[in-house]
Amino acid sequence: MKIKILSSAEDDLEQGYQFYESQADGLGTYFLDTLYSDIDSLAYYAGIHRVVLGYHRLLSKRFPFAVYYRVADDVTIIFAILDCRRNPSWIRKKLSK
Repeated sequence: MKIKILSSAEDDLEQGYQFYESQADGLGTYFLDTLYSDIDSLAYYAGIHRVVLGYHRLLSKRFPFAVYYRVADDVTIIFAILDCRRNPSWIRKKLSK
């Protein structure tokens, strides 16, 4: 299965990288490695995750982030990668765009 990451999701990854890199040198790189590993698992497991707000939600293994995606034909489209610690109303608003 192919995986397509939208630019909005790439922006979310960049924000997460900046946050964790400001906490400790190298932590941002570890964050990206971990999230991309989680995203790569969608090649095998896309569609099995719980549906939340109309999107499948993959929870990251190491960081409090969720990958929101949809499956269309043979393509997994990632719409957002959001911090689960955010206000739920902010997450709903972000996903409704």
